[in-house]
Amino acid sequence: MAIKLYSLGAAEEVTGSKHILEVDGRSYMIDCGAFQGHRSESDEKNRNFDFDHEKLDAVVLTHGHFDHCGLIPLLAKKGYTGNIYATSATRDLANLVVMDSARIQARDAEYLEEQARRKGERFNWKPIYDEQDCIKAMNQFVTVSYKRKMFIGPNVSVEFFDAGHILGSSFAYFTIYEGKPEETRILFTGDLGRKNKSIVRDPSTDFPPPDYIVCESTYGNRKHDQKDYALKALTRIIRETIDKKGKIIMPSFAIERTQEIIYQLHKLVDMKKIPQVPIYVDSPMAVNATVIFQSHPECYDEKVSQAFLVHHKNPFGFNALQMVTSVDESKGLNKKPGPMIILSADGMCEAGRILHHLANNIEDERNTILIVGYMAENTLGRRIFDGEKEVKIMGDIYKVNAKVEKINAFSAHADYEEATEWLKSVDTSRLKKLFLVHGEKDAQEFMTNYLAENGFKNVQSSKYGESYDL
Repeated sequence: MAIKLYSLGAAEEVTGSKHILEVDGRSYMIDCGAFQGHRSESDEKNRNFDFDHEKLDAVVLTHGHFDHCGLIPLLAKKGYTGNIYATSATRDLANLVVMDSARIQARDAEYLEEQARRKGERFNWKPIYDEQDCIKAMNQFVTVSYKRKMFIGPNVSVEFFDAGHILGSSFAYFTIYEGKPEETRILFTGDLGRKNKSIVRDPSTDFPPPDYIVCESTYGNRKHDQKDYALKALTRIIRETIDKKGKIIMPSFAIERTQEIIYQLHKLVDMKKIPQVPIYVDSPMAVNATVIFQSHPECYDEKVSQAFLVHHKNPFGFNALQMVTSVDESKGLNKKPGPMIILSADGMCEAGRILHHLANNIEDERNTILIVGYMAENTLGRRIFDGEKEVKIMGDIYKVNAKVEKINAFSAHADYEEATEWLKSVDTSRLKKLFLVHGEKDAQEFMTNYLAENGFKNVQSSKYGESYDL
């Protein structure tokens, strides 16, 4: 039986996760994510995505982040009519994410067409997909609970195990049956989460020993701060900015990161570690995602589940918190005096309302820009993170006078030490090879060496355009 693996994205890069498992000529796609980063470059890469859908037996989605699910509507638009397997929470979050993307593309098309008309220029840019394509794709989803084996093709099954990354995130565990007792087992981590996160459960280790593991490596050369340090740092940053009557601007991913920060702020307010100041979540998608989080307590860590289900305490709502949905409310925040805390999307500062908050606040030295997540190469967030003194926002140059602070403990991705610790806790008695995906080249080189020092010597970084026989 011929089994091959190759990647159409997230190969020596972080975004655009698309991996193909080929079994005797039949293809199974694990994730169908969009590329993110520099706008024109990522748009071109997403637009040029092409795959022979007639060879595709099934799509398996590990979780609902845009860089893992963002091109699913395009796949449906191009003619794929097969099943898309995911957990229930992942389906709900993916629906939110791709519909939001379709609306943003439609608004961008209107704006750019008007700009071109005023300049007397030709305009031919079209959205990659629209809301009808999203609806079509959502009707193709088959939701599967954790630890429920599902046959998705001849002699091929998939089973989901908790990845500990975001709500509903999963490892996709494939078993390929070649005749009793022979079988090949392949585990795709999707995005590997971390132990002791506030809301979701720890990454699973209770699956049968795999022959191959396809593991993410986003933080392959970086370590996270300890959670205790992070909460102390968050407390200090908030107090210092409040004393200056400034604003804390937090670029935050709408899904998982925002809910994690809300949860931690709730705790700090309850413990009276920080004073009562207005806290605004300015992202319609984050507001809707928080509702989805409330709707899926089956994904919660036991401690949060007890509080939510037994004591009826909402982990995502408290008096200081205000959800902002309308454009007028969002604009109004920039006219209000500090102190206040604003969480706003996009998490990498490439689009959305965060751009307006940065433009209005980055030159005021009383304010703080607080980076709490990963910033991909060539993004505005990365330039701010790297300490550039001037940055371009929506075409204009701004001086970075606000204080830039970074806390690395709120990431939903395991760092290289945590990933190695997880691998050591897994039964690797059958492991033949470990593939690294979803990481920049230098991160993967570092992680490969670190894994070798810890007993994992047969490690391969998946390269775009290369196919690997299993």
